Amino acid sequence: MTEVFGLDKPIWEMMARGTAVYWFLFVVFRFALRRDVGSMGVADLLFVVLVADAASNAMQGEYKTVGDGFVLLGTLAAWNYLMDRLSYHVPAIARFMEPPAEVLVRNGRPNKRVLAREMMTTDELIGKLREQGVESIRDVRIARLESDGTLSVFTRDNKRHPADNSPGAPPRK
Repeated sequence: MTEVFGLDKPIWEMMARGTAVYWFLFVVFRFALRRDVGSMGVADLLFVVLVADAASNAMQGEYKTVGDGFVLLGTLAAWNYLMDRLSYHVPAIARFMEPPAEVLVRNGRPNKRVLAREMMTTDELIGKLREQGVESIRDVRIARLESDGTLSVFTRDNKRHPADNSPGAPPRK
C-alpha cells in the first residue's frame, strides 16, 4: 500500500511544480490565447486542463505513487479556489484574472488596433458576425470581445445578437 499511496517526491517539490505550471499556463491563456478560450473563464479552463493532466499522470503511473498525484491535484485546486475567492473580494485581482471587454466594431467600423492585438482578421470578424445573424458589418452598432472570448453584438436596430443559446439569452431567429 505504501508503494501506491505513499509519496515518492517531497511534498514541496510537487507543490512547486503544480504552482509553476498553473501560473505559466494562466499567463499564456490570459494574455495570449484570449479569443480562443471559449465560454468558460480562463481560470476555470486552466483548472480543468491541469486537473485532467495531473489525474491522468497519477492514474497512469507516470508519478511513482498516487500520493504524488494527490499533492499535485490539491495544489492546483488550492490555487484555483484562492484565485476565485480573491477575485470575488478584490476588484484589482478580478481585473487581472479576466481581461476587459474590447470593442471590435463601433458604428459599423472595425477597430483595426484591437483586431490586430487579438490577432483576428476582418474576415474572421465578419464570419463571427454572420454566425450571429448579422448580414453586414455596417449593421453593427457595437460588437465587443468579452473576457471569456465570446462576441456580444448590438445592431443599429438595437437588437442584441447573443453569442450563444444559453438559457438567459433570447432565441435566435
